[in-house]
Formats: sequence, C-alpha cells, structure tokens
Amino acid sequence: MTSCPVTERLQSISRLSDEERQAVEQLPITVRLLSTNQDIVREKDRPSQCCLLLEGWACRYRMLGDGKRQIFSFHIPGDIPDLQSLHLKVMDHSVCTMTAATVAFIPHEPLRKLTAAFPGVGAILWRETLVDGAIFREWMTGMGRRSATGSIAHLFCEMYVKLEAMGLARDHAYKLPPTQQDIGDALGLSNVHVNRVLRELRDNGLITLQNHKLQINDWAELSKLGGFDPTYLHLEKRDG
Repeated sequence: MTSCPVTERLQSISRLSDEERQAVEQLPITVRLLSTNQDIVREKDRPSQCCLLLEGWACRYRMLGDGKRQIFSFHIPGDIPDLQSLHLKVMDHSVCTMTAATVAFIPHEPLRKLTAAFPGVGAILWRETLVDGAIFREWMTGMGRRSATGSIAHLFCEMYVKLEAMGLARDHAYKLPPTQQDIGDALGLSNVHVNRVLRELRDNGLITLQNHKLQINDWAELSKLGGFDPTYLHLEKRDG
C-alpha cells in the first residue's frame, strides 16, 4: 500500500512515531482533480482548509497592478503550500496548479485538533513552515545576488533534491513542468533571458532539456555554477 504523501513529506523533516503517522493518515480529506492553471486558493480568500498536493505541480504567486506575475515558489507532491492559512486568516497570495493535479483538502479544525493531541506533529508542521521560510530566503538571495545563469542552475538543483527526497526523481533526471515564462516569473528574468541561459547550459553540456524532461548531465558543475548547498532544505536521509 502506498504511504500517504504528507507522511512522506513530514518524515523527510523529522521522524513520526507509529501513533503520529496513523493520526496524520486518518485526517479527513476531500480529494479533487484540478486542471492546469486552476487557482486552488486566491489572494484575499479566508480559507477554512489547507491543501495537500498529491499529484502534479503548483506554485504560489501574486499578480501586480501592471499585469506582471511574481511566482514565489514551486510545489511538488507532498507539499502543503498554504499551511500558513491554519493561523493566518486572510491569504496574501494565490496558489494555482501548473499541471493537471490531484489535491487533497484538509479542514483546519481537524488539523488543529491533531496538533493539540499530538504536539510532536505540531512541532513538525511548525518546522515545515521554518523550512519554507529558509527556501524563501534562498530564493531572495538568488534574485538579489546571483547571475541569471546561477539562479537557473540553482533552481534546477533545488528541484532535483526536493523531488528525489519524495522518490520522484533519480539519476539526476526529472520532469520539469514550468515553462520558460514560469521560470522567468519566478526568478525575475525575461523570457528572452531565460531562453539564452538554457541554450548556454545545453551548449556547455550541463543539461539536456526536452519535452519538459530535465537531465542534469554534470551535477558537480551545475551545482558549482549555482552555488548550490542543500543545507537550507533541511532534508535528512532516513532508513526505511
């Protein structure tokens, strides 16, 4: 039987006891199939539930007054991109699918009762939000100080490590649904600039990118180019 993705995600942060794992897996959820580019929750909403991504990709974003979009983060199966809504009443950004996706909605009240009954789970969820903050700081550093080439190299490395931890990537290869425009919106780059960097990375033999499948051909060089150190992801290898 396939284990619950949220359990896998939480255990990539800290080990759950058997009781905690069973309690997490018994949370009442409503599963919905969503299409590509469908909002899961919108800015200014007052949600009464959190969403757990079971399949597909999603992103956090905000639309600016001039119609430009800023993507704050990409999300993969096992992520709970609006976990902060458990304590913050009003959404200050939106979350939408980047692919067709399967999303599980977890009501806030049972989740609050779970964390009250199992403080260890509450501590893990709190740590999850801290890791989320660490990723935001890393993205801010990249946008402020890395070159365009370094930022894209760093993003490719980050997504591989996150996907590998969830068993969704191996041998330095993975599906990469974000378009060039998505990457530009995430890193503050123009579509033309992203295209040029991708071409350079291909020409230098560092990556192969075709039909939204990324193969990192030289991990050591790509991670060096991006200054990538996975410490900020706070992932730990676990047995079993």
